[in-house]
Amino acid sequence: MPPAPRIRIDLTSPVPAYRQIVDSIRVLLVEGALTPGSQLPSVRRLAMELGVHFNTVGEAYRELAGEGWLDLRHGSGATVISRGATPSASPELLQDYRNRLRNLIAQMRSQGIPASKIAAELRTLTEGLKS
Repeated sequence: MPPAPRIRIDLTSPVPAYRQIVDSIRVLLVEGALTPGSQLPSVRRLAMELGVHFNTVGEAYRELAGEGWLDLRHGSGATVISRGATPSASPELLQDYRNRLRNLIAQMRSQGIPASKIAAELRTLTEGLKS
């Protein structure tokens, strides 16, 4: 049995810890590392592993449950569920993501990363996504 996927956060980052947890778990879900039926660590256990307050992990789990990724049950923890069909993204949402990607790409270019390397990284990331 392969080891459980690791959730990592950077406590020195300006990005709130709960947001990093949500984003980390969402990546694992989208890439298929966590599948329906997978059990996530308890709120308290993950909080202890990450060095954050348990309310931080609870907030992250609740957000993912609200998005339809997790089933939360007191005493049973968080279980990944099948989302079924998801609605198509609105043009406004796609434009927001496009703008965010442009900003990120501009940051990468300002750090000297060549456009070809950025394009290769984007290809690598999108190839790992489940349809």
